[in-house]
Amino acid sequence: MIARPTDKAILRNLMAEFPVTAILGPRQCGKTTLAREFAADHYFDLENPRDAAMLAEPQLALESLSGLIVIDEVQRAQNLFPLIRHLVDTRRNQRYLILGSASRDLLRQSAESLAGRIAFHELGGFRLGDIGTNHWRKLWLRGGLPRSYTARTDELSRQWREQYVATFLERDIPQLGITIPAATLRRFWLMLCHYHGQVLNHSEFARSFGVSDMTVRRYLDILEGTFMVRLLQPWHVNLGKRLIKRPKLYVRDSGLLHALLAIRSSRDLTAHNKLGASWEGFALEVAARAIGKRNEESYFWGTHSGAEVDLFWQERGRNWAIEVKYADAPRFAPSMASALKDLDLTHLWVIYPGDRAYPLADNVSTLPLAAVKDRWQYP
Repeated sequence: MIARPTDKAILRNLMAEFPVTAILGPRQCGKTTLAREFAADHYFDLENPRDAAMLAEPQLALESLSGLIVIDEVQRAQNLFPLIRHLVDTRRNQRYLILGSASRDLLRQSAESLAGRIAFHELGGFRLGDIGTNHWRKLWLRGGLPRSYTARTDELSRQWREQYVATFLERDIPQLGITIPAATLRRFWLMLCHYHGQVLNHSEFARSFGVSDMTVRRYLDILEGTFMVRLLQPWHVNLGKRLIKRPKLYVRDSGLLHALLAIRSSRDLTAHNKLGASWEGFALEVAARAIGKRNEESYFWGTHSGAEVDLFWQERGRNWAIEVKYADAPRFAPSMASALKDLDLTHLWVIYPGDRAYPLADNVSTLPLAAVKDRWQYP
């Protein structure tokens, strides 16, 4: 088993401060395995019919318990949240660790019921530090879902990911109460793969798919809420320039992107016309997790004249940004100078697949992907 020290340490700190901690993440990303490392006193898996039956009368099942109580696949019983609020307020000997695979409804309902009592941690697949920085090429090709990454061969990994997509569409989506035909959602997902790394025009996409704008937004909500895609919003400031105001779209797991695009090997990847976009999405996902910001706290920035940065965020009262390049030796570009000035950046990093960090200009430097730490290093 591959250890996940960064996520375990983050969870340990949250659990020490909050009576309820939620681990959110896609199916098969390792939530259950990680939760079991905390030696629960009581464990309920709502995909297990016996456990689900026990929690059919939740107050009878939970009120007499003490210690750490883990509830897996909690999105199946969101009516538990008001009861958990009552129990943690009245019984100081209970702590909860809840696990869920669908973020939007969980965040809304748990935030309403457990405000001030719950902390959230988004898990995702393996981090770069979990598998060793020298293995980033394997992580890029296969993605971070544990069974995909640890498969004996690239072909077995690809087969597992194809089955994962089929199961997600045919079983997981209907279980969330979403009655969209699996074939329709799969075609939608495939079309999204060709928009990976691009600014998304809902109307254009709707015309290409033959549906309404509202249908496109609904399908995107489903895939975003189940951690399949990332919609990175644009950063707006009053610059007097024509700014891009539509989101950029990424398939979050590079392995699933490659499976959907029928990329079987590293050779296929290097010859594919989505190579640069795949690299951009992969590097941004690695960086975004290291930065530790929620998706709604991270942005991209771009102007219609071509200046852009791929990731922008604020921390410590300052502005920071990342540009991603698939190049042997990135150089300083005029768009970087524009971003430095217009966004008042303290530092701009250029992430690339090389092995040497070097300065490009004042407050601009390259950063090899293998040098990205699981917790971002500020100058």
